[in-house]
Amino acid sequence: FRRVLFRSDAPSPLSALDIGDYVARRIKTFRPKPGHESFVLGLPTGSSPLPVYKRLVELHKKGEVSFKDVVTFNMDEYVGIPRDHPESYHTFMFSNFFSLVDINPKNTHILDGEAEDLYKECEDYEAAIKAVGGIDLFLGGIGADGHIAFNEPGSSLSSRTRIKTLAYETILDNCRFFNNDLALVPRMALTVGVQTVMDAREVVLVVTGQNKALALSQMIEGGVNHMVGLVFPPMELESVGVCMR
Repeated sequence: FRRVLFRSDAPSPLSALDIGDYVARRIKTFRPKPGHESFVLGLPTGSSPLPVYKRLVELHKKGEVSFKDVVTFNMDEYVGIPRDHPESYHTFMFSNFFSLVDINPKNTHILDGEAEDLYKECEDYEAAIKAVGGIDLFLGGIGADGHIAFNEPGSSLSSRTRIKTLAYETILDNCRFFNNDLALVPRMALTVGVQTVMDAREVVLVVTGQNKALALSQMIEGGVNHMVGLVFPPMELESVGVCMR
C-alpha cells in the first residue's frame, strides 16, 4: 500500500475538502492507455460521502475538474424497488452528484435491483468493471459493524458482486429512510463483493461517527477475518483512510 492518512480532531467539512480534492487530483493526473482509457471510480451512497460529492460538484463548477471521461460503478442497490423510487440508489446518485456534473450518464453504472435475472445482472456488472480496465479508486465507508457496501459481517473476503439478504440490524437501521415503517424496507440487495473492492487500485475510506470507532480499530489492528468487511490497509492494496477522532 502507498500510504495511510489519519486526520484527528478535524471537522467533517474539512475532511470532505481533503477527500474531494484528493479524488479530483487523481482524476486530473490519470493518463489513458490501451484497454484502460477512462478513470474508473467506485462510489458509495449514504450520509458519509455526501460532503465529498458536494466538494466535487464545487470543484466542477469552478472548472477545476471534469467528469466527461470518468466511468463510475456504484457499490450496491436494493432489490425490488424501481429506479425512480425516492430511496433507490439511482435516485440518490443522480440527485446528489451525477446531475450536477458533466458526467455522461452512459458512463454511470448502478446495479439494477429489478433486473429479470439478478444473477446475470451481478455477473454482467463484474464483466463491465473488467472491460474498462478495473476500478482505479473506490470511495467507500463502513457501517458500525464494519460492513462495506452490503457485505454484512461473515461475508467471504473473496466475494464478488452478488445478491445479499440484509441483516436484521441493517434493515432496522434503514427503516428511518422508509417512513420508519419496517414493512417498507427492502430485505435484499445487490452488492459488490469484498474482493471487488479490494481489486481496486486504490481505496479511500471515510469513517465518521463514534459508533464506528470499534469497527475502525478492528480494521486497523485486528487480523484478517470474515467478520470485518475490509481489513485496513488490505494486503497489497494502496489505501487512504480519513477518520475523525
